[in-house]
Amino acid sequence: MPETRPDAPPLPADPLPVPVPDAVRAALLAPMVDQHCHGVRRDDPPRSGFEQLVAEGGAPAPPGTTHFDTPAGAAIRRWCAPVLGLEPHASAAVYLSRRAELGAAEVNRRLLRGSGVSAFLVDAGPESPGLLGPAEMGRLGGAVADEIVRLEEVEQDVAEAGLPAAGYAGALRDELAARAARAAGLKTVAAHRRWPGSDLSRPSRGSVIAAAGRRLADPKARLADPVLVRHLLWAAADVARERSLPIQIHCAFPEDGDGASGDAALGDADPARLTGFVRALAPLGVPVVLVHCYPHHRQAAYLASVFPHVYVDAGLAVALTGAGSAHILRELLELVPFHKQMYGSGCHGAAELCYLAALYHRRGLARLLAGRIAEGEWSVSDAARIAHMIGSANARRVYRL
Repeated sequence: MPETRPDAPPLPADPLPVPVPDAVRAALLAPMVDQHCHGVRRDDPPRSGFEQLVAEGGAPAPPGTTHFDTPAGAAIRRWCAPVLGLEPHASAAVYLSRRAELGAAEVNRRLLRGSGVSAFLVDAGPESPGLLGPAEMGRLGGAVADEIVRLEEVEQDVAEAGLPAAGYAGALRDELAARAARAAGLKTVAAHRRWPGSDLSRPSRGSVIAAAGRRLADPKARLADPVLVRHLLWAAADVARERSLPIQIHCAFPEDGDGASGDAALGDADPARLTGFVRALAPLGVPVVLVHCYPHHRQAAYLASVFPHVYVDAGLAVALTGAGSAHILRELLELVPFHKQMYGSGCHGAAELCYLAALYHRRGLARLLAGRIAEGEWSVSDAARIAHMIGSANARRVYRL
């Protein structure tokens, strides 16, 4: 049995890497809103499965290597090990043995609660019995939890319902409205499937019916027709406007198999390519949240700076880059208005990623705020207000929490 520390705290004794004034420290350590995350595994996977969860791409490490030899892997051994009752830097084998000993429910409880999150906004699609749903994420995390509706999952359900092409558009709108009624927001991964190019206008009813006829001939296939992608986006925009909901647009980092190994390459999800759609949504007053933007986070920052309805988060990049994540946060703060940036872990599958994203967000932001204060650029009250806005206030305002 691995050597454990029975008095292991849920959080590091001093999680901030630099001294900051008390007001700033309180703002950094206050409960946050995780405005973009997924469910974590309800079981304890074998080592090969766990390693794929904590590495972007989901592929096994090359023979003779391990995904623990990554920034995220090193961070897990450094920071997550103590949460499970181990010494920092425990070996991968010891860490995984302790994980199995505690069991998935206890591991998830410790890491989710240790993240210091008071509200999870959970993208529950594509549905998987192996992942915790929003209610379970909230229960284990000691937080409230709401659902973010994945547009492509709604469309897939409608396509497989056996309706005639003429009824497709109406059924899609009705289903979107029904699911949005109990959700905190909507989300699309169209940029990782087949973004409809430069023509982002609302398609005509006739073109939608014609495209639906082709789509319904093979309803189990993933949505790829550019006409129907445009229709889905505009149908969602109408529902979002009616219910005052934001739309999340997944950018850059792959999402659940919708990434570079699928229909689209990483460059296809560059937020700059979304400018036309973002501009078209402006008159509707629908907030747009660009999530998972790395490595195109600077383009996302630009869009957030020029469009009043656009927001951005750093997403899973914070957890995956570990000790280097402060650089990403610094680049976002170069341009993103402080009231337009949010915290979102982007975690999926492994609760470790949720914990690390929250930890490194606080640590990275502490370094940046301490530097601005020391240089006389920001007052202490400025720094505390900015930490509070990014950590929770912006998300509570946009999602009406």
